[in-house]
Amino acid sequence: MADSPSENLLVFIEQRKGVIKKASLEALSEAVRQSKKLSCEVVAVLIADQTASLLPDISSLQANKILIVEGLEYSDYATESYANALEAAIKHVNPKYVFAANTSMGKDLIPRVAAHFKSPCVSDAIEIIAEGNNLLVIKPMYSAKAYGKFSFNSNLAFITLRPNVFPRADKNESANFPIEKLACSPVEVRAKVVEVKASEKQKLELTEAPIIVSGGRGIKGPENWAMLQALCDVLGAALGASRAVVDAGWIEHQHQVGQTGKTVSPKLYIACGISGAIQHLAGMSSSKVIVAINNNPDAPIFKLATYGLVGDVFEIVPKLTEEIKRLKEQS
Repeated sequence: MADSPSENLLVFIEQRKGVIKKASLEALSEAVRQSKKLSCEVVAVLIADQTASLLPDISSLQANKILIVEGLEYSDYATESYANALEAAIKHVNPKYVFAANTSMGKDLIPRVAAHFKSPCVSDAIEIIAEGNNLLVIKPMYSAKAYGKFSFNSNLAFITLRPNVFPRADKNESANFPIEKLACSPVEVRAKVVEVKASEKQKLELTEAPIIVSGGRGIKGPENWAMLQALCDVLGAALGASRAVVDAGWIEHQHQVGQTGKTVSPKLYIACGISGAIQHLAGMSSSKVIVAINNNPDAPIFKLATYGLVGDVFEIVPKLTEEIKRLKEQS
């Protein structure tokens, strides 16, 4: 496969502590869909210290081949070691396109590897279109005020896909595809992870959560996060926040949604006491359904919202929480 140029798609599968990221499986699913239009094969590359338990999820999504780079040096993510392994995989497969999820790891790793190959890289794709033997990539720009369409005039191109945008394919439990181990010469790592500390227990990763409840200045103070967390608990949602409340020190930056925070695309986004500044809208405008709760009927968030509730969040949110509890108990 590596001897001559190919049209194959290579997908980087991200894992953390033995768990494959959902966004990577979405990227793999999209690669499989595009491969049928391009009449090519999909190779999934998995870099980890141990891989056996991770293989069923990958093969069930019908990758044509799984390439494994395994070793103790991959137990924790380090840019240099992972980049070295991915570069070796690319040289071995010689694909036309490399897909990855637009996660924190993907945003760190993929541009570095693209630069190594002097190849183009488009990040945060929200749509991919096959035209002939080529792919066109669409991504939001300028705080989602415009959308760029990119094509590639190169033998190799890198694309990172926004989480929660591309649907994950149904599993095919009977699927069984070749698995190949790739030997990779170690590289000198100048920065090594010695310890990982969780800053706060967050039940769901914000960028991958199907439901997000976010709070803004309208909740009036950090003591009122408990009200929104109660709604998160009954919905199985992640807790988000606007930049204003993060800057005010009401909550950690990891919860911030927006241009200078995290870009999210959940099935349901509930904005509580958020007016809708441009930078916030840029981070959540691709949500499938947006519910806005605000006592100002002229708040910009209502122009984007699927449903708008004009009223006091301190009256609406507790009643909404109780009603959802009641409905869940009845079901």
